[in-house]
Amino acid sequence: MTPIAETVCTTCGERLASIVASAENCAAERRCAACRSAEPAFHKAAAYGSYSGGLRDLIHLLKYQHVRPAAGVLGRMLFEVISQLSDGFDSRGPLVVPVPLHSRKLRERGFNQSELIARAALKLKPSGLDLVLKPELLMRRRATESQTGLSRDQRQRNMRGAFAITLLKEVQDREILLVDDVLTTGTTASECARVLRRAGATRVWVATVARTLKAEAAWALRELTEEEELLASRAAHA
Repeated sequence: MTPIAETVCTTCGERLASIVASAENCAAERRCAACRSAEPAFHKAAAYGSYSGGLRDLIHLLKYQHVRPAAGVLGRMLFEVISQLSDGFDSRGPLVVPVPLHSRKLRERGFNQSELIARAALKLKPSGLDLVLKPELLMRRRATESQTGLSRDQRQRNMRGAFAITLLKEVQDREILLVDDVLTTGTTASECARVLRRAGATRVWVATVARTLKAEAAWALRELTEEEELLASRAAHA
């Protein structure tokens, strides 16, 4: 389980083709085609490693086998990501908000893995910052359909209206650090960031343990669909 070593987009963290990376003279300007064509709602997204191999297995231990001590290991990885981002934070530091689960999925799983990982990371006091966890600030008010096979516009429409702010006054004029276990297509993070920005957040940062890179994205979406089908089957036979 090693950090991403390839050249990635400085905004969303997606893998850049070598020909694109070599054509950029300044690392600060290395951006993927998607971020160039449409500015994301978040300021910057970063991940520790690729969603594959041992890191993928460790995330699965937590999410699907409910091995909660795995959150401590994943939290140390998230701590490294937050530390890397922290140079850009404002003097107060951002409020830390885990991407919320829908209430139905939360009941099925029994916990929000993103919140557990965030709590583990903040125990390490990234860069000496006094970051405050606010899991109640953002809620997922409706379950969304599978993103598999959808175009970028369709994914955005699918997520539109899925999230809502519960504490408007706390969001206004604050930076937000959005935390999740995996960034797949970035649609969920973008929608959360859009809602937070509309509520008055100055900037939204995104920190995840893992990220699906281009060669892995389609496979990861299929895997998420399989999980949903499994949960539906269990519910039907309960």
